[in-house]
Amino acid sequence: RELQGTPCIGLDDQPQPKQQIMVSRSFGQGVQRIDDLNEAVSTFAARAAEKLRKDGSAAGAVLVFIRTSPFKPNDAQYSGSITVPMTRPTSDTGRIVQAACSGLLRVFRSGFRYAKAGVMLVDLEGAGQPQGELDLEPGVVDRSRLMAVVDDVNQRFGRGSLAVASAGTVGPAKQWGMKQERRTPNYTTSWRDIPIVRA
Repeated sequence: RELQGTPCIGLDDQPQPKQQIMVSRSFGQGVQRIDDLNEAVSTFAARAAEKLRKDGSAAGAVLVFIRTSPFKPNDAQYSGSITVPMTRPTSDTGRIVQAACSGLLRVFRSGFRYAKAGVMLVDLEGAGQPQGELDLEPGVVDRSRLMAVVDDVNQRFGRGSLAVASAGTVGPAKQWGMKQERRTPNYTTSWRDIPIVRA
């Protein structure tokens, strides 16, 4: 009937809002130190918060997980996750990172070689329609303008130009970084990756 001009499936003008936002990575090598995991989780939480603001949403809870590699049966195995509820839905990077790091401290167990970590933002709602409630939290500051400036700077000068301190400093490859030796060069977007032909 579609070929005969009879529409059978209606078109959606706007996509459905996301139910969750997740950022996770497998590490290039096993990570054992809580400091390295804290850097990774902080970075993932900040990236998830950036995506959250881009969608115009706010998160009501933060889920954090860490796990060892199931492909290394000789290593001790462990997988832990926890959901940290927020006092009120937010898209503030600082609050989301703080919740993610506190969750990490609760699920971390020493003596394991962790292969993957991730942060998932759940209970999403529109940032423009906050739930009405009594303001019993003194000193809560609206940092939406600050977050907008951070997003603008990172978009203009590259991701990670401005970051939370717990994500570590820019420098040599981090312990938790991914293996990227076989990554395809960015021929069309990076001057360093343009092939040089000598005749």
